[in-house]
Formats: sequence, C-alpha cells, structure tokens
Amino acid sequence: MNETDPTTNGRGRRPRGRHRRRWTTLGLALGVPGVLGPYLLFVQADSNAASVDPDAYYTLVSVRSDKALDVPGADAADGAWARQMNRVAGAASQQWRLRLAGDGYYELENRSTHKVLGVRGGSSQPVAAVEQQTDRAAAAQQWRMQDVGGGAVKFVSRGSGMVLDVCGGGKEEGVPLIQYGDIGSTNQQWKLVKVSGTGGYTWHNAQIVGGGFVTGLVFNPARKDLLYARTDIGGAYRWDAAAGRWTSLTDWIGGADWNLLGVESLATDPVDPNRLYLASGTYTNDWAGNAAILRSTDQGRTFQRTDLPFKLGGNEDGRSMGERLVVDPSDHRTLYLGTRKNGLWRSTDYGATWSQVGSFPVKDGASSGVGLSFVTFGPSGSRTIYVGVADKSTSLYRSTDGGATWQAVPGQPTGQLPQHGVLSGDGSFYLTYTNAPGPNGVTAGSVWKYTPSTGDWKNVSPSSGNYGFAGLAVDPQHPATVMVTTLDRWWPSDELYRSSDGGATWKALGATSVRDDSAAPYVGTGIGHWMGALAIDPFDPGHVLYGTGSGMWGSTDVTAADSGRPTHWTVPARGIEETATLGLIKPPGLPLISALGDVSGFRHDDLTKVPAKALSGPLFTNTTGIDFAQGKPEFMVRVGLGGAQHGAWSTDGGAGWTPFAAAPVNDAGGGSTAVSADGGTVVWTPAGQAPFLSTTRGASWAAVSGLPKDATVVADRSAANTFYALSGGALYASTDGGRHFTTRATGLGDGQLKAVPGVAGDLWIAGGGNGLRHSTDGGATFRRLDGVEQAGAVGFGKAAPGAGYQAIYLSGRIKGVIGLFRSTDGGSTWVRINDDQHQFGGSVINVISGDPDVYGRVYLGGYGRGVVYGDPS
Repeated sequence: MNETDPTTNGRGRRPRGRHRRRWTTLGLALGVPGVLGPYLLFVQADSNAASVDPDAYYTLVSVRSDKALDVPGADAADGAWARQMNRVAGAASQQWRLRLAGDGYYELENRSTHKVLGVRGGSSQPVAAVEQQTDRAAAAQQWRMQDVGGGAVKFVSRGSGMVLDVCGGGKEEGVPLIQYGDIGSTNQQWKLVKVSGTGGYTWHNAQIVGGGFVTGLVFNPARKDLLYARTDIGGAYRWDAAAGRWTSLTDWIGGADWNLLGVESLATDPVDPNRLYLASGTYTNDWAGNAAILRSTDQGRTFQRTDLPFKLGGNEDGRSMGERLVVDPSDHRTLYLGTRKNGLWRSTDYGATWSQVGSFPVKDGASSGVGLSFVTFGPSGSRTIYVGVADKSTSLYRSTDGGATWQAVPGQPTGQLPQHGVLSGDGSFYLTYTNAPGPNGVTAGSVWKYTPSTGDWKNVSPSSGNYGFAGLAVDPQHPATVMVTTLDRWWPSDELYRSSDGGATWKALGATSVRDDSAAPYVGTGIGHWMGALAIDPFDPGHVLYGTGSGMWGSTDVTAADSGRPTHWTVPARGIEETATLGLIKPPGLPLISALGDVSGFRHDDLTKVPAKALSGPLFTNTTGIDFAQGKPEFMVRVGLGGAQHGAWSTDGGAGWTPFAAAPVNDAGGGSTAVSADGGTVVWTPAGQAPFLSTTRGASWAAVSGLPKDATVVADRSAANTFYALSGGALYASTDGGRHFTTRATGLGDGQLKAVPGVAGDLWIAGGGNGLRHSTDGGATFRRLDGVEQAGAVGFGKAAPGAGYQAIYLSGRIKGVIGLFRSTDGGSTWVRINDDQHQFGGSVINVISGDPDVYGRVYLGGYGRGVVYGDPS
C-alpha cells in the first residue's frame, strides 16, 4: 500500500441533516442489547459531554469490517501505525481505555503499551496516519465521541476535526487507520465492546539489555532509521529511532513453533521498505521442525508464513554468516535463499512460494557442512548474482544471466570459508574468510578484494594470526571505505579495522576507542567477542554497529578515525533481551534473582533498570542452579560453570557472595542445588555426579545415599529436615536432612518437581506430556489434574485476595490450548494469562515463578527472550 495515496472505495457520501438535540444511551456490544448499569456509555449527541467507565478497557470494533482497532504485534514503538485486525480474545493490544482529557474529549490508551492514539505529526490533512504515540497531551491525541445511532459512535480528532477512519473502507485484516473528513461511512463508525473479567496481562522484560548473540544487522537502504537485528535463539527486532530502543517482532511465536525463534537470515526490501522477510529455523537436527519464511508487509508488525521443506540452523555453526536471504533490487518480487544442506532456492512472488534453483551446482552442505553462506547481487541492471559457499575448494559462484546458469569465479582463494561478501559502489567485491564456520574454532582467516572488471583478486587483510575475519561493511556513500572485524582473536582481544582507501591501508580502532558501557554495565568496556555482524548506516557514514556474543556496540562518530581521532561507542541494545534463563528465585521481601546462561545472572533490585553488575564472587559463565532457604530467605546458594569456583553462598539476599571453600569432588561444577528451609543444609548435585550435602556452607561435603547420578534435589519449603528428588519416574524422599533417601512412589515419569512454600509435604510435578501431578503427603501419592494435557513448568506466588491456596502458574497445554495459565483454587480451574501475541516460545518455557509479595505477578524464562515478567493489566 502506498502510504500517501488516499483511496476512496466504499466512501458513499450521505446527506447530513440538522440533528435534534437529544440524550442517547448506547448499549455496548456485550452480546445482549441495552445492558444497564456500568456497561452503559452515555453520550449527548452533538455535545462535548460523554462518560464511560474510566477504569474499564474496551475493544473498538469497526462497524463495517467487524475487526478490532489494534497495534499489531503489540508493538511498543512510537509511530506504530494502528490497523484493523481480526479480533483475538484477551489481546491487550486490542484493548483501549478512554481517559477523559477535558471538554468532552478522550485519550485512547492502549492496554499493552500504555501509549495513546494520535495523528502522525499532528497533521490536519486528510489521510494522515493514526498511530501509537507517547502521551504528550496534544490536541492530535484527543478524540470526541459522537453517537451515530445503532449503538455506534464516531471519534472526532480535536486537532483536525476529522474522524477516525479505516483507510479505503477496506474489510481486510491489516488495513491502516487514518483521519478523514466525516462522510458518515460505516468504516468511520465504531462499537465499543467492554472487556469483561479481570482482563489480561501486560508483559515486560526485567532489564538486562543484550545478553545473547546478535548474528545480523541489516539497514534498509531506502528508508532512514529502518534497521533490523537477528539473533540466534531470540528472534528478530526492529529499531525504534524515536524511542531509542529495539522492538521484538517474534514474541508471537510459541507452541510447536519455538524452533522458528532462531533467525538464520533477514531481508528488508530495498524497493518497498515495509516488506520484511525472516528465514527462521533454529536447528537442523531430526527432532527440530522444518524452517519457514516469515513475510511481512508492515515492517514486522504482522507476518504471513510459508513453510519450507527443509531445516535451517539459526543457532548452529556459521550462524553469523550472511545474509543468506536477499531481495532482488531490480525485481523485488524475487528473493533468493542460500540454505545449509539444500542448495539455492528462489521465490518470484514476494516469498509466498519457493523452488530450488536446479542449475546451482551445490545442493548439499559443502565441505564444511554449513552450505551456502551468503547471496549478493551485482550492480543494478547487470543480472549478476554472487553466492558464497562454505567450501574450502570452491567458495564463490556467479551468475550473469539472472540465475539461469552459474560458474565458479576464476582466481578465487582456496583453503578458507567465506563469511560475508559485499559489493562496493565502485564495483569492487569484498569478502571475509575464516578456516572454520565459527563463531568458535577459528584459527585463520583473511580479507580479499575482487575486481570483476579485471578479474583480479587481492589479499587486503589488515593483519594475520591465529584468527579469522567475519564482520564486513562498505560505506554506501564512500565506496572506498571498508570495515571488517576479527573473529576468535582471543588475545589480546578481537579488533575492528577501518580502511578509507579500498583496503590498501587499515586503522585498528580498538585501542583508541572510548567506550561507555552504562547501558549494560555487565558487558564491560572491552571490544567484545563473536563479532560476526557489522553494518554502516546508508544515511549516516558515522553511524556503525556491530554485533557481539552479548549484544552490540554502536558509534555515531566512527569517521573520526579517518583523521586520527578517537571514536566513541555505546551499547545501543535497549529492548534486545536475549539471555537464556536457567533459573529464577523470588524470596519473600527480597528482589528477584536470575540464573542465566553466558552472563552468570543478576539481582534485580529494580525490574525496570539494568543491574549494576552480574552475580559475582565468583562470576560464573552459566549459573545452572540456585535456591534459597524458605525460612531464612536472605540465605541462598548458586552453582554453575565457568568461574574460578563453581559454587557460592550469600547471607544478604544475593547482594554479596562467598565461594564454597571446598568442592565435593575434583572438577565439580554445574548441576543443581537445594537449600533446607532453615538454611542449615545445602545439597549440590554437580553435573555427572550423585548428590552431596554440606552443613558448613560448602567448607566440607558428604555423599548422599540412595539417589542416582544427576538427581535434582528439592527442599521441602516448611520441614527443614525433608528433601525430595524425582529421577527415572521415581519420587525419593529424605527426612534426615538429606543424608539418606528412599523411594516413596514410582511410575511418575520424568518432569520438574516443585515444593509449595510454607506447606509441608505439598509437591507438584510438571511432567511434560504426562501433565500436572499434585501430592499433599510428601510424595507418597500423586493425583493427576484433569484437563492439563502438557505441563512444561510450574511455580507459585502470592494467593489471590480471599483465596486459601497460593496462586499456581503453569506453562503448558490445557484443554487443547497452549499458553501460560494461573489458578487461584489449587488447580481446580485455570485462566490463560497470556495471549497469542505474547508467547515467548510457548511450550518450551521451563522456568516460571510467581511473586510471593505481589499477587498476579509472574516471572518466566522466555525462550531466548531473557527474564520476562507479567502483571495483571
């Protein structure tokens, strides 16, 4: 759709007569007409007086299409264009609160984002977009409701006098909202459906910023500030320049589709910037689902899906190669996809259907096993296409007839694998190489420059050593300016190089760069690692970003290096939350503590602020287990891998830590831990070992008897001497402080065992496909709950007002519906608390915990989406 051209379909003008002044009572569309009481909307026709329930939320439904006013994808960005979408039960992005702004005008506040509906730019022109905006109390953000009869209203902009309109009168999903002159058409009329019940949830991330591998950064060459990032397990993001943060585009992925959260490649259309494509698929293993192309016509706010007959590996070796998915700039209906094991594929209908390019000579994984590494188009109008192949014999192919035939490019280097290939505006073609796919295991590499007009190849590597080169970018405004990054240069560190003379000379930027890590202090001021993605802003040569294994760095003055001055760098990763959550604890009266992969974990004193540091003393790479004493919550223990020691305890709620003075066996690390309710006993099951216990806070250890290796032990949250374990389908228990365990029940299957805080012997098992089981006698007997068909994780939080049992939170499937659920009556009934736009990986969520101090608050480990928390709206 052209964003500036109005359409007039369905705009029949009707005569407007003089209205007799009257009071009208509108029965809201609640399924019955004329419902009285608080469900009534009172409007004085042609007046500025109106009243609605100020505490309620409403779905605004178009009279013409029966679709809902929505911010698609629950996009939190300023400027997100409001659209009509199919109605989704419980979708917070389709719910609006009408806040009185004075003089009979209202602000329409979105339940999901708490931003308001406004006219773009405060315009008074017809067809101006109606979008989501931060509340500025502006006239263009205020609307008057007027009765139009039949239980419907129209919304009149205070700033322009025009009405809220579905563009063109379309009935299709995704049609945008605009302001337009009042012509009395039904696409300008709305019914208000009051949201019943307690409402849905709003979802946020506990702020960490970054925390995972950013594998690709792609600017749109035609629209300023349109930038995307892809990650290996956490989906894709779009940059919101106005808000200075990233917006997740893939939180709607859940259920059996979790494998799509690894984005192998990403393409933004250079002709129609609203079009976006994701090549999604995390693993190529037999147990992983096939890949899919996710295609969007609104910059990722909504997607359509095309399933592919093969797998992709967004979290496998070579994942920062690329881009493998590209749009033909000469015919943007055409896309190419280089795959890992299935050769080259092409679509000629905007990604809707795909077929293999039979003439391309490589149809397998090549010598490296990771297949094709990038696709790049030649100069405009040339019909030239380059394809990189991760093969040490023949790694670059070219077609000069639009993909009909292919030849190996003569004279190319051998013995290494191409990571990226970028065409410069002067016709030069640059490539970075490694001797292994990466991001680990690289011990050699190079940078080459190919001149197609002469056929010459030149090694222009800025340095050499036991490392490779990966990230590659060419300045679109200055074709001789090239930047590259090293990969796996572990000593002294990786490096970022810049050349302004086509690779003849290079400057290393690391030593002279000034780095501000305040946006993510745990990252530190080092240059980073796994620097496989690099991009130069096509509209601003000074603006550069590169991805790392824990997020990204960005500069707005990189051109200063050309005159010998320092460059300045920040961590522009706000909104990207990609940590892998391995555990969460929320002791009563204390902050949330997270156990994370790669970055240790954090004490979250304020969920809305980035912690000052990671859990340290010692600092783990992966914190694999964490627990606290229910009766003395300030005492807690964590275990992990990657630090100088592999276990530690705290007596101040996680603010400070003391390492275990001893280890139970040599090289003990990882695994799980449990702390008795009184804090007197610590049980640690190191990875690959049977459990051990300590009554001296890790100064000495004794072997536990009666349990197999890798048994996860759980402390009773009331009885200090009682511990439990679930292993091999059997429930074991100890009543002597964890020293001896005996079998209490069998045939339970595997799963996640949890004990209810404050209630002795109260146990729950989230048993995956075996559903949810409950015991009130310390595991002697279990009852399987009806209706719970799959249970991935279970947790507990503060009881609902008047309830006699703690709130239970579940990730699973109940009566055919996959989601996040809450029960306030001990599991007799359940309410789904998330919606289809907030799934965070769905059935693979295996970490969930309620808040003991705040009823309704729930914490979870979203799959590759960091620490997520939800509150009742």
